[in-house]
Amino acid sequence: MKTVLALETSCDETAVAVLRRRDDRSGNELLASEVASQVAAHEKFGGVVPEVASRNHLMYAPPLLDRAMSTAKIDLSNVDAFAATSGPGLASSLMIGASIAKGLAIGFGKPYLAINHLEGHLLSPFFGDADGDERVRPNVSLIVSGGHTMLVRVHALSDYNVVGRTVDDAAGEAFDKVAKMLGLGYPGGPEIEKRARGGDPNRFDLPRSMQGSENFSFSGLKTAVRYLLPKIGVIPSRADGEGPHSQSLEHRGPMRDQSPFERSFVSAQDDKLLSDLCASLQQAIIDVLVTKTIAAAQKYDVGLVTVSGGVGCNQELRRQLADACTREGFEFKTAEPWLCTDNAAMIAFVALLRLAAGFESHVTEEIDPNLALV
Repeated sequence: MKTVLALETSCDETAVAVLRRRDDRSGNELLASEVASQVAAHEKFGGVVPEVASRNHLMYAPPLLDRAMSTAKIDLSNVDAFAATSGPGLASSLMIGASIAKGLAIGFGKPYLAINHLEGHLLSPFFGDADGDERVRPNVSLIVSGGHTMLVRVHALSDYNVVGRTVDDAAGEAFDKVAKMLGLGYPGGPEIEKRARGGDPNRFDLPRSMQGSENFSFSGLKTAVRYLLPKIGVIPSRADGEGPHSQSLEHRGPMRDQSPFERSFVSAQDDKLLSDLCASLQQAIIDVLVTKTIAAAQKYDVGLVTVSGGVGCNQELRRQLADACTREGFEFKTAEPWLCTDNAAMIAFVALLRLAAGFESHVTEEIDPNLALV
C-alpha cells in the first residue's frame, strides 16, 4: 500500500487529505479530507484578497493537518509521499501548502510531488470509480471554474492537449461578475443557480460568443447584461466599480449592500424578473459549454466526456451535458460535487497516480502562479 498526504492552498480554500492506494487494486481509500473555507472572510470584499487568503492559510493549515492525521489514524512517519499544489493560483497562497509539504518530505526523508491544480480537476472524475480501477481513460474534458474554462483532450496520465480555452473571462468569472452587478453576493455562481430555478431561460436573448471555435469568451455576456439592466428598469450595482450607471429608477435608502432589485419597488413581478434574468444568463453559459464540449468529442472521436471544476457543481449544467452525451452516444463522467470545488483529495489522487508511474519532484521546485496544464 502507498499513502500520500496532500495540501491544496492555491486560492482561498485550505485543504489537507490523506489517500491510500491498496495493493489488491480495489481502489483508493480516502482516509481523511479536511477543508477550511474562507468565503466569509472574502465575501465583504466581493472577491479573494491574496493577503487575507495567505494569512488564513497559515492559521488554518496546522490544525487541519493535525485533524487529518487524527482522522486517518496514522502517523506522519507512515506517509509514503507528500504532495502540494504548485500552481496555478495565488503565489502567496501556493507558497504555504508547498512549503509545508516540502518540509514534511525533507523531515521524514520521503518523496515530494508538485501537482498542477488543473490536473487535479482534470482527473477528479476518475476518483472513486465503482470498479476500483480508477485508471485514466482517453476522453474530452471540460474544466470549468472561476478562473479557468478549457477543453482538454486526454490521452493518458500526463498526456494532454488543450484544444480550447477562454480568451478573456472564464465561465465562473462571468457568473461572479454578473452576480456582483446584481448585488447577489460572493461567490456568484451558486446564487445565480439558486435564483435561476423556476425562471424562464428564454426570456432574455443573451449572446453565445465564438460559435464555431473551440475557444471560449464570456466577457461579452457580462457586458450584454450590463446594458440590458437599464432597459428592463434595473439600476446596475455600484459595487462592481465599472463606469457610470443608469439612474433611471428611484431607489429607497442607501445604495450600499443592496441589490438593484431591493432598490426598486419590490414585488412578485420583480422577483420573477430576477429569476428570468439569472435563468437566461445561466442558459447562455450552459449552451456554449455543452455545444463546444460535444463538438470536440465528435471531432476527436472519443467515447468519453468528463466535466470538472467549481462550475461543474451546477446541477443544470450537469443535467444538460449528460443528456447531450446520451443523445450523441458518449459516456459521461463527472466528479462528485465535493470534488469539483477546491480540495486536497484530488491533489492526493493525482500524486498517487504519478507516484505509481515513477514521477517525483525535487524539493527545490518552485511554485508557478501561471503554471500551464501542458
